[in-house]
Amino acid sequence: MRVLGIETSCDETGVAVYDTERGLAADALHSQIAMHAEYGGVVPELASRDHTRRLLPLIGRVLDEAGLCRADLDAIAYTAGPGLVGALMVGASTAHGLARALDIPVLGVHHMEGHLLAPMLEASPPAFPFVALLVSGGHTQLVEVAGLGRYRLLGESVDDAAGEAFDKAAKMLGLDYPGGPAVARLAEDGDPARLRFPRPMTDRPGLDFSFSGLKTHTLTAIRRLEADGALDQAARADVARAFEEAVVDTLVIKCRRALDATGLKRLVVAGGVSANVRLRDRLAREADKRAATVYYPRGRFCTDNGAMIAYVGTQRLLAGERDTLGEMKAVPRWPMDGLQPPEEG
Repeated sequence: MRVLGIETSCDETGVAVYDTERGLAADALHSQIAMHAEYGGVVPELASRDHTRRLLPLIGRVLDEAGLCRADLDAIAYTAGPGLVGALMVGASTAHGLARALDIPVLGVHHMEGHLLAPMLEASPPAFPFVALLVSGGHTQLVEVAGLGRYRLLGESVDDAAGEAFDKAAKMLGLDYPGGPAVARLAEDGDPARLRFPRPMTDRPGLDFSFSGLKTHTLTAIRRLEADGALDQAARADVARAFEEAVVDTLVIKCRRALDATGLKRLVVAGGVSANVRLRDRLAREADKRAATVYYPRGRFCTDNGAMIAYVGTQRLLAGERDTLGEMKAVPRWPMDGLQPPEEG
């Protein structure tokens, strides 16, 4: 089966073809970061318009790279949510239009399920069951994964996601969008001993996260330094380092608790923040202590991409799932606990 995957949930247009015989046949991604940087964040209307401009040319490019034509496709998968409704509609309408023209099945899939299973595209994928940390601009969740669609939410952020907190900290420090990589770069020059920020919700049991208080603490620290006339470049780097250390420590502590609570030895980390070097280093050390293994998608699949959508769509299409043609799905808010295994769908 050859499945075209389309991802348009936010500010990246992703397209890929997954072949059950060849694996990932081709993929391409267009990032809107440069366009949105001028505004300091994603502008939904601009995102939707850019997806409209980019999607069909990207589909043509991916098919060419895979050595296929549209008639060679057996099905289409697209991101149905969660995400920006206008952006989702671009992908959904394109997928349904092509599927109708080609008379093939089409299926809307869950964006976060794509991230969750993105490591399955690697040469050494994790076996079920495992614990997954989904950490991005919109989500911070710990999930126990027993199989496709068999997910148990262990904990999630009660306010800001980790990636969202990174973006807000970057704005406080006068850094460019996107905030996560900018804060991480500045933190490399910071003194880890100068400032210590709180590790939210780690002083109590449980696996939920909270980053709004850390955001407020960061703003207070910056204003105090400004009032003292001490917010120079070195101080900004120290704030960035303290902020990053607090986020990383919090994520690592919660992952450790999740592994201990489930007794599992496999941890999947996915989503944009999973590319953070300090987070990967700390998780590697924690895994070594527990004889556990950490799995990541390759770098370009940490952010939103079409490959993860093509893969998840393929697995569910093989089980017989599909949309009714013409009934497009665009679900801005779609909790993962509403997903079911294919045989129960």
